[in-house]
Amino acid sequence: MEIWDVYDLQRNNTGRKMTRGDAFKQGDLHLVVHVCMFNEKGEMLIQQRQSNREHWPSMWDLTVGGSAVAGENPQQAAEREVFEELRYHIDLSQKRPSLTINFDNGFDDIFIVKTDVDLSSLPIPTEEVQTVKWASKEEILLKIDEGLFLPYYHSLIHLLFDMRDQMGAHHVNA
Repeated sequence: MEIWDVYDLQRNNTGRKMTRGDAFKQGDLHLVVHVCMFNEKGEMLIQQRQSNREHWPSMWDLTVGGSAVAGENPQQAAEREVFEELRYHIDLSQKRPSLTINFDNGFDDIFIVKTDVDLSSLPIPTEEVQTVKWASKEEILLKIDEGLFLPYYHSLIHLLFDMRDQMGAHHVNA
């Protein structure tokens, strides 16, 4: 049973809790996190979800993602999700999310990280992940079009790749 903190519209923790699967009350929101890992070649680490997952079984997805549990800040939730799904330790304690996307029942903090993790060192498969691979933007967009990847907007994938070397919404000349 997964317990979540409940937030208000201003992203304040209300002090109330809810259980995954419970109906949301009017105005209640929760926190989701994603981590997108990029290597030096500019490829994103993507994962194929296990076939027994309740949502999107066997589909390809961003590096990792999931809901924050009660008491976690975004960094702690992202670190936990990376470890749960990939058995990889990452320190995000000094990193802010690269962007936040609001959705009907909450907000999704996305961390963009550069790392050249050796895929052969990851103990895959795990309970949640069948396999992982490094993929180009074009490979991901093709998988989305083929119905093999979660149905993210193409513009989000472009944005993630555009932001992999910087923070903020302005182009920074090198």
